[in-house]
Amino acid sequence: MARFEKHVVINMILEIGLIPIFYHGDLDTAKKIVKACADGGAKVVEFTNRGDLAHQVCGELVKWCGKENPDVILGAGTITDPETAALYINNGANFIVSPILNPAIAEICNLRGILYIPGCGSLTEILQALRLGCYLVKVFPGKVVGPDFIRSVLGPYPWLKLMPMGGVEPTRKSISEWFRAGAAAVGMGSMLISKDLVRSGNFEEISKRVRDCLAWIKEVREDLQAKKG
Repeated sequence: MARFEKHVVINMILEIGLIPIFYHGDLDTAKKIVKACADGGAKVVEFTNRGDLAHQVCGELVKWCGKENPDVILGAGTITDPETAALYINNGANFIVSPILNPAIAEICNLRGILYIPGCGSLTEILQALRLGCYLVKVFPGKVVGPDFIRSVLGPYPWLKLMPMGGVEPTRKSISEWFRAGAAAVGMGSMLISKDLVRSGNFEEISKRVRDCLAWIKEVREDLQAKKG
């Protein structure tokens, strides 16, 4: 059962504006990555379903977070079917992320009070996600659709909460482009948590990258707010 209620997860994602995304099959290393993200200020982290017995690693991470980092919200990503969603939910995942939109996953998440963030690449998919009760939508692949897609979609539908993943870079320029286009939050994977940094054990650099990204998010949000005022 999830430790965090759905509305708490949504509010935290929107407040922070960033979800670090990673997979690692070694539990101790995965703990260090989550801690590095949390130390940098990112309290919502996505663990992806990318390897054998990944759900077991995720379950142990959830237990560890509950004891050692109780304010960290851990969710599961790369979930493409309802059976796998149920597996991760039963292992304590606080939210479910997909690269696709699957109504069956939405149904099981709704029944369990879990936030479902589906991946959508068209306005038709996004509106279908809304009908399924998905408050926050993953725009994927972000690298393909680009910031202009979000800007165009928000023209007729300004109330949408869109979060690009796949193509967001940990730079001031990239973050500024996405948030100025109207992104509510962004997700970042290997460009933020690179294999080289993990391999060398340089978790302090991961924390620094996270802090830098959050500073740039705050900067662009404040600028946008000032222009509105």
